[in-house]
Amino acid sequence: MSMIRIRDLGIEFHQGRRRHMRLRELLFYGRKRMPHHPTFWPLRHVSFDIAAGEAVGVVGRNGTGKSTLLKLIAGVLVPDEGRVSLGGKVAPLLELSAGFAYDLTGRENVHLVGALHGITSAQMRKKFDRIVEFAGEQVQRSLDSPVRHYSSGMRVRLGFSVIAQLEHPILLVDEVMAVGDAEFRAKCYDTMENLLAEGRTLVLVSHNEEDLTRFCTRGLFIDDGGLRADGSMSDALRDYKEAVSV
Repeated sequence: MSMIRIRDLGIEFHQGRRRHMRLRELLFYGRKRMPHHPTFWPLRHVSFDIAAGEAVGVVGRNGTGKSTLLKLIAGVLVPDEGRVSLGGKVAPLLELSAGFAYDLTGRENVHLVGALHGITSAQMRKKFDRIVEFAGEQVQRSLDSPVRHYSSGMRVRLGFSVIAQLEHPILLVDEVMAVGDAEFRAKCYDTMENLLAEGRTLVLVSHNEEDLTRFCTRGLFIDDGGLRADGSMSDALRDYKEAVSV
């Protein structure tokens, strides 16, 4: 059974800005008078399936559409062409501090982000202590301080701690494990292995070859907005390295 089905996927951006961030221009210029901006397609004509329980790594040079692909799968971005079909809910380990309200405390943000991802009040009461413990002592000491006073690392740790508690079958991970100290990375690795052992479906974007080969058996090589290779993780890494060396 396909957990993720991608068919002829494409999205168009305005040069230097994302296509959906045009509200100011619409207000000031209206649709007819809005100034023209050159466009480009970070992804186009991309198709593949990912089966339930499969762990897939995505590799490619910076700016070639890897993170955009994850955001399209997560529903953060809406495609201009093609479609994304999912067999279950998504746990997005992407921009982990993006959903935080910076004037709220860490405690309040745990409840807020959890609620946004479907964690009920009853579930949060059971999970809260586990979330805070996972985030580490530094976050625990600052739990009742506004998140705007947190370091970026503290926000990422707290965000990961919340999202890792989701029971959704699809995991989307974008370089999360590259953030934080060695102790936190070890926690991330253990969590990822436990989630995969439960049969979750993983899509991992990373430049870390060790992480990719540790968790993924299949690899996708994205280059210049298209899918250039789909095979074993080692084959995808080989094709990526060959493209970079040209």
